[in-house]
Amino acid sequence: MTQSVKIQAPATVANVACGFDIMGFALEAPHDELIVRKTNRPGLRLSDKTGLGLPLDPRANTAGQAALALLEHLGSQQGFELEFTRKISPGSGIGSSAASAAAAVFGVNLLLGEPFDRQGLVQFAMQGEAVASGSAHADNVAPAVMGGFVLIRGYAPLDLVRLPYPKELHCAIVHPEIEIRTQDARRILKQHIPLKTAIEQWGNVAGLVAGLTLGDLGLIGRSLKDVVVEPVRSVMLPNFAQVKRGALEAGALGCSISGSGPSLFALCDGREVATRVAASFRDAFREMEIPCQTYVSRINELGAKAVL
Repeated sequence: MTQSVKIQAPATVANVACGFDIMGFALEAPHDELIVRKTNRPGLRLSDKTGLGLPLDPRANTAGQAALALLEHLGSQQGFELEFTRKISPGSGIGSSAASAAAAVFGVNLLLGEPFDRQGLVQFAMQGEAVASGSAHADNVAPAVMGGFVLIRGYAPLDLVRLPYPKELHCAIVHPEIEIRTQDARRILKQHIPLKTAIEQWGNVAGLVAGLTLGDLGLIGRSLKDVVVEPVRSVMLPNFAQVKRGALEAGALGCSISGSGPSLFALCDGREVATRVAASFRDAFREMEIPCQTYVSRINELGAKAVL
């Protein structure tokens, strides 16, 4: 019987402009790598080979808390070790904590004989996400576990929907080396919004779902507008309006903040356009003398996977 497995779990884009806490999709790069091992000693132990100084207390680590939630639900006394070998930059806004949680529950579940399907694992990965952000939301962990483009229709009970999308859809991502803590980014959000603003946002969410389902790139582009969260969070990003305008001029269908930032994403019609948009991102941050990393990716259809 297999005693260990290496898991890759992808970076993700959450919110997707208008879908705060209810939408996300998985990327092909970057990703986390986590080795999950059964041990003869009860309990959960963590080790870190990434050099990032990750917390090794399972309750203070997103992967650890997610794995414990799964084990406690099953009443399992099986011991495990989680060894981090590759890590998405923490605080990047592309689902670093979610990838860790997704990899942990996927690997533990696999070594226990798969008592849960992918959708069933999301509830446990969410408990890990709560360690990082203070809120057990699923817009990163659901696509990290399940792959593809995911809609969270509701949280009580958790109701997840895999959305179809046009296969030519590509994403350009830029991660500037600016630190924005998820908890801080959530703390500044307004608790009440005008009805007129809410109606506009609902229309954009419905339009995005319809555009993805119909394969209507024009409708997708018109719907990638956030009138609730982006206006508040964009002040935390230098020259946000200018960077976004450059992406749109380079051909992006739409551009917004990925999760809580500082990363930005742009959905594009094909790899060629996405590559051009990524170059516009690099140029914009180079002008500001801010180091950054860019990625060009299709939607990752699979999500978490075993690679060894």
